[in-house]
Amino acid sequence: MRSEHIAVVGAGFMGHGIAQIFAAKGHEVILFDLNEEALKEAIEKIRSNLVFLSENGIGLQEEIDRTIDRIRPACSLKETVADARFVVEAVDENLEVKQNLFHEMEKYCSPITILATNTSAIGISEIAAGTTAKERVIGTHFWNPPYLIPLVEVIGGQDTLAEVKDYTCNLLKSMGMHPVIVKKDVPGFIGDRLQHALWREAISIVEQGIADPETVDAVIKKGFGIRLAVLGPLENADLVGLDLTFQLHDRILKFIEGSPFPSKFLRQKMEAGELGFKTNQGFYSWDQEAIGKCKDGLVAHLVRWNREFSSE
Repeated sequence: MRSEHIAVVGAGFMGHGIAQIFAAKGHEVILFDLNEEALKEAIEKIRSNLVFLSENGIGLQEEIDRTIDRIRPACSLKETVADARFVVEAVDENLEVKQNLFHEMEKYCSPITILATNTSAIGISEIAAGTTAKERVIGTHFWNPPYLIPLVEVIGGQDTLAEVKDYTCNLLKSMGMHPVIVKKDVPGFIGDRLQHALWREAISIVEQGIADPETVDAVIKKGFGIRLAVLGPLENADLVGLDLTFQLHDRILKFIEGSPFPSKFLRQKMEAGELGFKTNQGFYSWDQEAIGKCKDGLVAHLVRWNREFSSE
């Protein structure tokens, strides 16, 4: 599938990775950011990502320069989105910022431009509320790092056209991504709702003194977490039997439903400035060596996963 250029608005945490995905599959990309230094850093990160992937058997060394050449940095929003067939917004997770941006973008776009948002949790209809192009606004929730995690949640707002959803899914499939349709525009969509439900109970278990953080994480990493990549929770429920699943729920959930959330324990840590990696203290104490080891381990796992399953 080919169209006019792809526009990516925001060159930060997610934006540069999204731009990389499109460019690697042959699309011309304009990458926007108001900060010229952020744009330079984004191109450097993309090159570094591509080198890393090629060194690990994903992508070809000779394609790196051609991929970079397809990405044009820009500090003009009008230049970025004018004549684009598909726009992906990847700015701060702030409703007002996104609403203002979409209102501005629609002034420069053609009447057929699809406006996608990479929000993780904000309702698509909320983001589209200030535009006159509500039928062309759609959610595309990529996961970090997007060039190693294939899933993209596709979410329509209450006015999003069916053909916009179809085009978006087909475009993503053509890039080797795995789009899934979220049927209702709810905060957190599917992945973050599942993820944060698990985190909520993990935090509660530590807060109640049932186990320390290391034990909670070990139960997941060395136990049922090993299965999660190949057997989802509903598949697993079918495997063990829905009768047993019901019995376990009947016994366990009555002790979970009453757990307060947001957790007071979590709030106390946040107010104390214990924010995890960024402050070197969260549930664990972190130094740069430990942070690097954790990140490298995650990336190595994802690379192994891609090697084994990218041909499917």
